[in-house]
Amino acid sequence: MAHLLMVESWVGSMSRLLPRAIREGGHEFTFLTRDLHHYLRSAPEGTAHPLLGARNVITADTNDAEALPAQVERLHAAFGFDGVITSCDYYLPTVARIADRLGLPGPRPEAVENACRKDATRRVLADAGVPGPRFAVHEEWADLARAAREIGYPLVAKPVDLCAGMYVRRVDDEEQLAAAVRALADFPVNARGQRRAPVVLIEELLDGPEVSVETVSHAGAVQVIGVTDKSVGGAPAFVETGHMFPADLPAADAEAAEQTALAALEALGLTDGVVAHTEIKLTSAGPRVVEVNPRPAGNRITELVRHVTGIDLAAAFVDVALGRAPDLRRTGTGLASAAVGFLVPQATGTLEALDGGRLRTGPDVLEVRLAEPGRQVRAAGSNNEYLGHVMAGDAEGPGARARVEALLGALHSGMVIR
Repeated sequence: MAHLLMVESWVGSMSRLLPRAIREGGHEFTFLTRDLHHYLRSAPEGTAHPLLGARNVITADTNDAEALPAQVERLHAAFGFDGVITSCDYYLPTVARIADRLGLPGPRPEAVENACRKDATRRVLADAGVPGPRFAVHEEWADLARAAREIGYPLVAKPVDLCAGMYVRRVDDEEQLAAAVRALADFPVNARGQRRAPVVLIEELLDGPEVSVETVSHAGAVQVIGVTDKSVGGAPAFVETGHMFPADLPAADAEAAEQTALAALEALGLTDGVVAHTEIKLTSAGPRVVEVNPRPAGNRITELVRHVTGIDLAAAFVDVALGRAPDLRRTGTGLASAAVGFLVPQATGTLEALDGGRLRTGPDVLEVRLAEPGRQVRAAGSNNEYLGHVMAGDAEGPGARARVEALLGALHSGMVIR
């Protein structure tokens, strides 16, 4: 039995998948958080929150970069941790630094920090010759406006240190760019109380479909698990509306996406102890890296992978955090594809009706999770405003996405927001 230190978590699906993987692996964990109530407020009704299955729950200021290492060293002396882990993007660099300080398995802190800062990722990949969009990073408005004219509209404006698509916007002219910059300036602290970098990243708008490449690295070897497709809506925002695994792509396109992702991971130094989710645009000029996430995919993609291949990426995440070779053997699941679609609100108000009861009985339906009536709703500007999701599979081929889209259509027709 191994003992992991878990530093913070998300409140979504990974807050359940990761503790489950730890438990099913025969291990235990100590949970370290600055605010336990952040998680208890999101506990599912009628069940104990999975984070409360921890051997210990300890409160410390996980945002204090100066004091936290010494506190963790004292905890390590008392409990003897075998690995450090988190499912929260904002604490991935913290975990890498802790693992390095304690001599525990994990990628180099610099590699994780560069992957978690979108501007640093761009610079590292550009220096290594890995294809990406033309970009510029500035803080002052005059510099941003000049760089935008040089790159040419339309552009994508984004923060360098947020996730879930927050404040990522398409901008078609200088007026829209100014509005995007003002909106970012009005959000100086992230949801975990960490002060944000004031710079803005602008990139050329890439054409073509977007996919992600799911990989697991251990002992210097990176294994591709597969390619996932993505649908996006909510313009001018970029809200993920659904995914299917495996992506329905020509073999040459899938191979090109995989090789581009591997080149990006190599350039960043993420070739040991990482489960990664690398987003790629398949443009008319070839694959281009959107971003590299040094953690398992969110938005239920890990479960799509498990339903099709039998590979549990949450369990692989635990294994590599412990310095152990992950079990990546594929097993027969009976499904050729699996897809998830998200219920994305287009209006602001109160959810008055949403009935998915009839959907749950379909033989190809894998999951249905929906918000309860009475919830306050706002029109989606990121991946944080979903009202639920539907997941379905197809035993014959790449038909899972079409099935999910039909199910979502039925849900939308019965949804009332006032």
